[in-house]
Formats: sequence, structure tokens, C-alpha cells
Amino acid sequence: MTGARAGSAPSSRWLRRFHTAEPGAVRLFVFPHAGGNASFFHPFSARLAPRAEVLVVQYPGRQERFHEPCVEDLHELADTVAAELTEWAEEPFALFGHSMGATLAFEVGSRLHAAGARPSALFVSGRRAPSVPAPGSVHLASDEKLIADMKLLGGTDPRMLDNPELLAAILPAVRSDYVATETYRYRGVPPLDCPVTAFIGDVDPRVDAPMAQAWADHTTEGFRLHVLDGGHFFLVPHIDAIVETIATALDTTGEHELFTRN
Repeated sequence: MTGARAGSAPSSRWLRRFHTAEPGAVRLFVFPHAGGNASFFHPFSARLAPRAEVLVVQYPGRQERFHEPCVEDLHELADTVAAELTEWAEEPFALFGHSMGATLAFEVGSRLHAAGARPSALFVSGRRAPSVPAPGSVHLASDEKLIADMKLLGGTDPRMLDNPELLAAILPAVRSDYVATETYRYRGVPPLDCPVTAFIGDVDPRVDAPMAQAWADHTTEGFRLHVLDGGHFFLVPHIDAIVETIATALDTTGEHELFTRN
């Protein structure tokens, strides 16, 4: 493994590390939702450290990458991110994604696996399986309708949605992510040979249990579905329970990887 672990920051502009990890910790790549940024997952990282090394993907068009053009094709984005993560995927690693990030995590995991880097686990949140069609046209709608959809889903500070200057800054990235999400088409790639764990909210307007259960078709290993109370951003109030589920799985993953490599 050429990439340094605890104490050093990733050199890639695509990755953010907020906390260091203990030696031998499993590396967890985190993929934000549409319109999301790496900082959203700072509390997530804080709760997993030092048991896991959390590296959050930072998409272009937001925060320190504000002036970079967004990527509006999810497959193109997956190609780029997978190439960036290759040197970081030589240690035991897992992936977590919320909403759009769940689909992206799957696509990146598929590409890494095809290149010889096998994920140890995939955790998906608030997203239907890739094989379940998700047509949508919000990306073609007016700013007002896009904002209304953001309010429906939650996850964005209402003060931002009521501030014209802040809206002008964030809407281009949000719309681009909606383009990527709503134009995404599953290409029938082979299932992953790692366990998949899905989390959804019981009143999420975007995904229900059958849609999430279909993730079982995308793995040759075990699948578990956790239905929690809440809407699309159920993970915010349930962060402790979700983190504990992931940490327990990663502890098992780390022990298994060490055993199979020795």
C-alpha cells in the first residue's frame, strides 16, 4: 500500500479525511447525496474514528472545489472516482453512500472490483437498487420546483433555501447532481461478491422497502435491510444506530481480511 494511513491527509482533491484511525482499521469510502458535500459527514466520521478510517469523496462544484465544473453523468463520475481511489483501495476497504451516493458507491465498487480491488462491504442508504428504474425530470424543472423538491426531501438547512445569495451558490451543483441521478441507467454489471447492507426511512418519498430489497440482487453474499423511522434524511437522527451497525460489520470485516491474508 503506497498511500499513507493515520496522520497524513490524502493528496487527492477528491478525498477528505477528518479524523485519523487506529493501525489496521478498515478504510471506509463515503459518497455524499445529491447536492451534498464532504463536511456533511464530519459527524459520521467522528463517531467511526478511530475504529475506521473514513475518507469522504468530495465532488467538484462545492466547497473548496466550488469553481470546478460538476459532472452530470453518473457513469463518468464513477469512472473518475474509481481511478482516483485505486491507490487507496489496496487496504481492506468498504463503501457507504447515501441517496445518489449509494448508486455511485455501487458503481465505483463494481469498477474497483473489476480492476482487482475487492470491496469488503457495501452500505447503501436512502436509495433504491440500481436495477430499479428511477425516472425523474426535476432536473428540467424551474428553480422553484427544484427548491420545492429539496424541501420535500429535507437535509438542507431551511435558512439556506430562503437565502437568495446562498441558493445562487448551491443550486448549480444540486441541479447537476439531479441530472446525474435522474439520467442514470443501470448497465447490468455483475453483482458484487461482498455483503450489502441497506438502510431506508419508513416514510421516504423516494424509496420503499421493495425497492431497497432489490439490492439483494446486486450481491452474491449476504444482504440485510434496516428500515428506520423517518424520511429521506432519516440517517441524521439515527446516526448513532447506523454508525454502530457499520462499525460492527467493519470490525468483522477487518478480522476476516486479516485472517484470509495470513
